[in-house]
Amino acid sequence: MKMKILQFCYKPPYPTYDGGSMAMHSLTEGFLNNSVQVKVLAFNSRKHPCKVENLPETYVNETGFETVFVDLDIKPIPAFEAWICGESYHVKRFINSEMKRKLRDILKKEEFDIVQFESVFLTPYVPIVRKYSKAKVVLRAPNIENKIWKRIHKSTGNPLKKMYLKHLALTLERYELDHMNDYDAVFPITDLDAEYFRKNGFRKLCKGLPFGIDTPEIISDVLEEKNTIFHIGSMDWFPNEQGIKWFLNECWDKIKALCPDAEAYFAGRKMPQYLLDNRQEGVHMIGEVDDSIRFMTSKQIMVVPLLSGSGIRVKIIEAMSIGKTVVATSVAAEGIMYENGKNIIIANTPDEFAQAIKHCFDDQEYCKSIGKEAAKLIAEKYNTNKIARQLLDMYEQMISK
Repeated sequence: MKMKILQFCYKPPYPTYDGGSMAMHSLTEGFLNNSVQVKVLAFNSRKHPCKVENLPETYVNETGFETVFVDLDIKPIPAFEAWICGESYHVKRFINSEMKRKLRDILKKEEFDIVQFESVFLTPYVPIVRKYSKAKVVLRAPNIENKIWKRIHKSTGNPLKKMYLKHLALTLERYELDHMNDYDAVFPITDLDAEYFRKNGFRKLCKGLPFGIDTPEIISDVLEEKNTIFHIGSMDWFPNEQGIKWFLNECWDKIKALCPDAEAYFAGRKMPQYLLDNRQEGVHMIGEVDDSIRFMTSKQIMVVPLLSGSGIRVKIIEAMSIGKTVVATSVAAEGIMYENGKNIIIANTPDEFAQAIKHCFDDQEYCKSIGKEAAKLIAEKYNTNKIARQLLDMYEQMISK
């Protein structure tokens, strides 16, 4: 009898417009390719809108795809109330009566072996699963969320903003620690994050399991533009915006001083207007692109100047899979099984970014070798079906107990 999984998602996993959706959809694909029955239930919001009627019929039929619209917009009064009450506003935003009803109805109608939660923000729904299903309840943690907000808090200068960010980080941390044992198992996206759960008292099955990717087909009609760097990422995710601001303000002039011919291209959905209006020499703000692989193929070096974040940056994995050389901060590369100087270049200061890019431009063979080793690493360690199979093997052990 086929295993049956309910994949409970904090936003639509398809279409795959950012790293978070790619990570969720990767497992959906892996489950289906391993002959598992999957149903996808997702939050639909103004920030991440999805019309089921616009999705491929095959996908909808294979996944029984359903969404519930929930207003996840940040509102000052509820945010202030959460602050006064010492509650996590991140989590509170996701509590919705219509989603509770939909989840309850699905569990009454269908039996599942596993209910896979795709974010700690959805934890308030665990009691509903316990009440209406015998399924094992699993957290697939894409990030340690409080770690992201601690890093954002640390790098913020505004005193009032810093105080509020500290509240967000601490209330979220308290919630994560208080509720981690609500789950039967936790599968973070990195070994580092798995160690965090174990160190903080999670005593059940916990194993890091990376994001999987199918190596994209080579686009032969696109030529790589020399002496170009690029970044691609959703700019409605604060760490991306924060990192690009830092890179443009602190790194770009140093890079241009060493590499006068350098050109930088920045792509991503929901690019803020002030970035689109940037007029620095050699900087090109593209905004959203139709084909991320085609865009990345046309440029030489990816830069990922993240100062905050957690988990795995999916766009780094995607770029490495097509043989791109990546220059990234330690935070950006966190969780990737890399070797600095072999399959990625780590740079944490403006001078290190400038020197790394100059080295790559001056020594094209060195640059190509980094990209080749990167593609080799991804093919060996981040295959979609292999990762899904590893997870399913653990699910089978859980179900059989």
